[in-house]
Amino acid sequence: MRQWLVDPKKMCKRHLLGEHVEHHMFISILLKKKNIKGYIENDLIEPLSLQQRHDELVEEMISRGYSHNSPLNFNKSILEYLPVEYINHKINRQNSERLLFLRCNQCGKKHLSIKFF
Repeated sequence: MRQWLVDPKKMCKRHLLGEHVEHHMFISILLKKKNIKGYIENDLIEPLSLQQRHDELVEEMISRGYSHNSPLNFNKSILEYLPVEYINHKINRQNSERLLFLRCNQCGKKHLSIKFF
């Protein structure tokens, strides 16, 4: 489970939908007050960005014609049990993008096909 935090337009269908599902899984973990130390140490979750990122993924899903029927009901109060440094953790986005493109040829191809003008 991870948040890639890569521009959703650069993501293949599998990674776009996968990250979307994983946001719901992260919320479940947080609601159960589970330890997320490993996710933080491995740069896999950025708790404060969960709602915004979910919404970005959904926007891209809809633009591709995929359906979405699972709103994310994120409330920052579910983070209260976490240490402040976990709550404020920021994922290294450049490293995450590099790693995704190394792992997935489809995402790499989508990235290269985006027109920047």
